[in-house]
Amino acid sequence: MTLLSHKPDDPGRVAILTYQGLCTFEFGIAVEVFALPRPEFDFPWYECQVIAGENHRVRAVGGIHVETDAGPEALAKARTIIIPGWRDKTERPPEPLLQALVAATQRGARCLSICSGVFVLAAAGLLKGRRATTHWQHMPELRKQYPDIKIEEDVLYVDEGQIITSAGSAAGLDACLHLVRRDFGSDVANHVARRLIMPPHRDGGQAQFVASPVSIRPGKTIAEVMDLARRKLDRPISLAELAASANMSERTLLRRFRETVGMTPVAWLQRERMYRAQELLETSPDSLADIAEQCGYRSLETFRVAFRRQIGTSPAAYRARFSR
Repeated sequence: MTLLSHKPDDPGRVAILTYQGLCTFEFGIAVEVFALPRPEFDFPWYECQVIAGENHRVRAVGGIHVETDAGPEALAKARTIIIPGWRDKTERPPEPLLQALVAATQRGARCLSICSGVFVLAAAGLLKGRRATTHWQHMPELRKQYPDIKIEEDVLYVDEGQIITSAGSAAGLDACLHLVRRDFGSDVANHVARRLIMPPHRDGGQAQFVASPVSIRPGKTIAEVMDLARRKLDRPISLAELAASANMSERTLLRRFRETVGMTPVAWLQRERMYRAQELLETSPDSLADIAEQCGYRSLETFRVAFRRQIGTSPAAYRARFSR
């Protein structure tokens, strides 16, 4: 019995790279999201193939051995390429692998790196002039080797369209779910997240893990302020209102929000409105004007512009693709 029914485009083949010293957790993330059978869906899921970045038999971290039956040449048939880390950020990956990645992207393949996997994309020249992220510990070396990359320090992942890069290892889950959301919509991505026992959207960036602990102050926590705002997404919410609800000054709220969430309250509210809009477009028969109003937009045109800027397509096109 299927739980969900959509008619998405064929998501195509996902190629997961392996290499000597393979990061097993990052590799497991890619396998869990893209290779696990999904009998609850009655539409095609990803076709998954494990690819040798160099040797066909690799020794992974922890003494695990992984065998593959295809090398970098198989990337020519992949729609999506996952790079689950890299063994040494100062070691240049093999040239045949880099050339295969360049050729794959030139014909339209998408690449997603997890944690230190960003160094493979950078070595291939695929991040030149682009935004990207990686684990906060790797950022100084990435900046030193590739000064032409626009490094985003305070995010869990960066989506540049054809290239997605994620922060530390666990952020790979966020990036992979984001790609599922792009391909199938939020309803399917939320279901995959539930099977993983994780929230479909994790609030915050890396700052919450590297910043000094925030001292306890009287008033509501940032999480409580966020819950309050989510209940009021159908109307305008000012920074002053959020600050008052937290018993903080606006300046203090801005600082605490950045420390905890990794973005400003305004940027976070915009993102939450888009999440609500995606859900309603998939599941509700309401008109676009009604959905815009439920998400806090008084103008349908303003909603259309904001949606296209954030999601990359129009509300009508999104509904046509993902509505049940």
